Amino acid sequence: MLRKTLIAIAIASTLAACNNNKEPEKTAASSTTSAAEKNSADKKEKAIKLLIAPEDTIKIGVNAMVSGPVVTGSIQPERKADLRSEVQAIVLQVLKENGDVVKRGDILVRLDETAIRDNLNSAEDNVRSATLSLEQADRAQQRLKTLRASGMASLQALDDAEVKVDAARSELSASKARATTARQQLQRTVVRAPFDGVVSERKVSAGDTASLGKELVKVIDPSSMRFIGNVSADRISQVKVGQAVVFRVNGYANQNFHGKVTRVDPAANDVTRQVEVLVSFADSNQPKVAGLYAEGNIESTTVDALTLPEGAIVKAGDKSYAWQIVGKNLKKVDLVLGKRDQRTGNVEIRHGLASGDLVMRSPSSNLKDEQEVEMAATKVAASSTNRTEGN
Repeated sequence: MLRKTLIAIAIASTLAACNNNKEPEKTAASSTTSAAEKNSADKKEKAIKLLIAPEDTIKIGVNAMVSGPVVTGSIQPERKADLRSEVQAIVLQVLKENGDVVKRGDILVRLDETAIRDNLNSAEDNVRSATLSLEQADRAQQRLKTLRASGMASLQALDDAEVKVDAARSELSASKARATTARQQLQRTVVRAPFDGVVSERKVSAGDTASLGKELVKVIDPSSMRFIGNVSADRISQVKVGQAVVFRVNGYANQNFHGKVTRVDPAANDVTRQVEVLVSFADSNQPKVAGLYAEGNIESTTVDALTLPEGAIVKAGDKSYAWQIVGKNLKKVDLVLGKRDQRTGNVEIRHGLASGDLVMRSPSSNLKDEQEVEMAATKVAASSTNRTEGN
């Protein structure tokens, strides 16, 4: 009995030892399989090529970069009119609102003409009365001249008649002047547009009292816009009439405007110590809204430099880099940037690339260093060659 028990224990121990030896073998086999799968995945990932077209790349080259003094200011119309009341009257009608397009001679505001018309009627009555008085005085003078010739009138009487004629003539002249003034004031109760343009600001409403000099409306000509800017006195020696100017206007994002310097103020501002510069637009491309802020550069100096479009440059914090195509691989190249060309938007490359280098035009965020690339044009050519050989 004891012998059978010992045999059973020995068999059990042997089976346990066999099972323990099989588990490490399974673990080792599993580890070997995982490593193989990982290496296969790495090789597969490394084998992925980036297919690009020639349009996806750009060759860096030397271009002319223009720089010069910064000019800041606003867009203002050359033709503008601040229409004010020339008579004292009540506002009856305001016929135009802000933004309304007007033609020269269009009625903008009507003022009450009642009192002024009464003054005109009174002045015209005075003219008629003075005319009659002058005619009567002139006839009396002619009679006295006849009587004086026959010795029946004294010289004193003739002199008095001449004085009365002169007084009547003066009164008639004064009456005509008053009538003319009243007639002009009557015309000024109707405010008209002085030129073709747009109403930019309405200052009164019906029922307001328009005193002498009170602002009524403002009219501007949107087609006569110009850039009135200021340049620091430290850089004014670089500014000359006729120089080109490239600037941007607030409200017109990503749009460059072109102009040229037409006038440089001969005196600097007493407070800001800046010099006013007048810039006219070089073409019909100009904003139609006055008062917008503008900023740009006067093109006073031109230098040659390596440049790249901003879209080809990737910025990460304080660092900038580009993706260069070297042979059949991508290479991440750190860049040292210079100034930005206001005309083209290109950025000066001071270090990192050389003329003729090929870089990605619009790099994406999933590019990797040393990633293999293939040009689409090359692939198409190879396919055509294979088809020709097969035929």
